[in-house]
Amino acid sequence: MKELIAKYREKGFKLTPQRLAILKFLDGNTGHPTAEDIYNSIKKIYPTVSFATVYNTLQTLGDKGEILEITIDPQKKHYDPNPNPHHHIICLGCNKIGDIFEDYSEALRLPNRIVEEFKPVGNHINFYGICRECQKKQKRRN
Repeated sequence: MKELIAKYREKGFKLTPQRLAILKFLDGNTGHPTAEDIYNSIKKIYPTVSFATVYNTLQTLGDKGEILEITIDPQKKHYDPNPNPHHHIICLGCNKIGDIFEDYSEALRLPNRIVEEFKPVGNHINFYGICRECQKKQKRRN
């Protein structure tokens, strides 16, 4: 926790107890939670925390490049506390999100007409599939 506090203080991030709880929740979290997930978890510890506090903290973290915002459903954004370049796979059944750390840059060569107009600086790919849990549910139905 001391390292987490030092990291964000160094970046000029105002640390309230509620913000610390949000940062702690996100630290190492690979579940790609929504703002609602974070709010519901933090509210158990800090009953007076507002959804606006959670949402504004996530916006600030995103602006500082500390988290990635993942939009599967425009109504519900997910947050990834790992801002390092990587891709995602999304279950079409339950919207579970998984991380993919392989580099596909070589396989994704852009056509010359695109490279002439744009200078590529990164990429992000969303793959879609059916997770193991949803596959089991589908088998039980059949």
